[in-house]
Amino acid sequence: MALVRLSTLVQSVFTQVADRHGLPPSQARMLCVLAGRPSRMAELARACGVEKAAVTGLVDRAERRGLLLRSPVPGDRRASLVSLTPPGLSAATAFHQEVTEHLDQLLAGLGETDRAFFAAAMDALLRSAGPDRARELQADGTR
Repeated sequence: MALVRLSTLVQSVFTQVADRHGLPPSQARMLCVLAGRPSRMAELARACGVEKAAVTGLVDRAERRGLLLRSPVPGDRRASLVSLTPPGLSAATAFHQEVTEHLDQLLAGLGETDRAFFAAAMDALLRSAGPDRARELQADGTR
């Protein structure tokens, strides 16, 4: 139950910050994923936890806002590589920084020993999720 409450708290921070930045939460997550590196549409769908059809709509809307662009993948006519534009990188960076600051504030109320215990427990949970899932969570930019 504690993990569910923690997840709800983190998602609330994420959503509130996304709103302040004028981003739907799903678009904010996508920008953070792309801040790590450009991705093909299928990889982006997996990282964002949505179907490929849904990521197409997300990409379309963000592209219309000038936050990202699609480019062809050499040697694969069906694939597109999605990358951030300079305004998209700026938006992703500002969003991620504010989320991080808010989450750091939540931890500020813990003493040094509790923070160390919390960090160790989170690392253990990520390891127990398996190497592929832990790597995915660390690489998606939303940390």
